[in-house]
Amino acid sequence: MSLGKFELGYLRDKEKHEVDFLVARDGRPWFLVEVKQHDESISPSLKYFQQQLTAPFAFQVVLDANYVDADCFARAGAPIAVPARTFLSQLL
Repeated sequence: MSLGKFELGYLRDKEKHEVDFLVARDGRPWFLVEVKQHDESISPSLKYFQQQLTAPFAFQVVLDANYVDADCFARAGAPIAVPARTFLSQLL
């Protein structure tokens, strides 16, 4: 059983927008990830690239935030801040 072809990259443009990770599925942007130590306010670059690429999901992964029992992939659309422990628990 195959779940698709996945690719991992990062994004940066000439206007200095950048996002730490882009995960593509079957050649199309699937989700974006910006990693922050403490900051839960959504990065303008994360918003920008999600709009430009029409990626269904965009996550600001916060390292110091406590785990919450929530499905990160339940709602496509606007970027969300999510604890790293929560996000990583849902990648498998």
